[in-house]
Amino acid sequence: MRNKDTDKKIVLVAGALDLPFFTRDALRRAGWDVFIVGLRGFVDMRLNPDMVIRLGGAGRAVRAARRRGIKKIVFVGALGHPNLSDLRPDWWSLMTLLKILKHQRGYDSMAVALNKVLEKQGFEIVAAQDLAPELAFETAGVQTKTKPSATDKKNIERAIEVSHTIGAADIGASVVVDKQVIAVEAAEGTARMLERVVQMRQKKRKSSGVFAKMTKPGQDLRIDIPAIGVDTVNAVAAAHLRGIVVNTKTCFVVNKPAVISRANELGVFILALDE
Repeated sequence: MRNKDTDKKIVLVAGALDLPFFTRDALRRAGWDVFIVGLRGFVDMRLNPDMVIRLGGAGRAVRAARRRGIKKIVFVGALGHPNLSDLRPDWWSLMTLLKILKHQRGYDSMAVALNKVLEKQGFEIVAAQDLAPELAFETAGVQTKTKPSATDKKNIERAIEVSHTIGAADIGASVVVDKQVIAVEAAEGTARMLERVVQMRQKKRKSSGVFAKMTKPGQDLRIDIPAIGVDTVNAVAAAHLRGIVVNTKTCFVVNKPAVISRANELGVFILALDE
């Protein structure tokens, strides 16, 4: 018979930005006892983590979780460029890293390898959006007052096609299309890609085109979760793009009410798709 208290305990491994705050609160509302492990140099200390570790010091967190009878882990939050000293691995992390590198063939495969290693250690990696569906758009359709036009729909179709192509190659998840492909996300990340687009389109007077951030085929959504927030909406508007396209259920929306409100204010549409 399962221990209900143990089943409702979870480790939240927190990186940077606001997503860990919303994830923590959503999990607690759903009845979870959340043990927060912050990543040093990334976590916002206002989150009040129960423990802070460096990237190479995961062994402490693993031991703490075992002592508390916690078997479920969720990963959220951004990671930037770490301090080199934080990468110095403890013994557990070194052994884990060697196992991961043995199977690494790209970012997604690295995430899958990490999950497998942790699962062999008796942990279950779970997707935060599965435990707290409110973190994503739950139903398909236009989420804003502004609706896509006929021209927008053509750009949307092209953006989805390109997103699936680059996603299948494990290149990135985001693309900007305005009749032609304007930008594709690579190692720089979504925010930097949008910065490029803003610079390219500074003199554009009329908005056109779309930004799409779609789930990659085969993407492990337990550890590598796409996300949009108010900053995304602001960047899309600054780039004179008409709208945003994401997947339902698999793309975090950081502070959903604020995202929708800002999109409505700026006249940007947000379309959520089941595909």
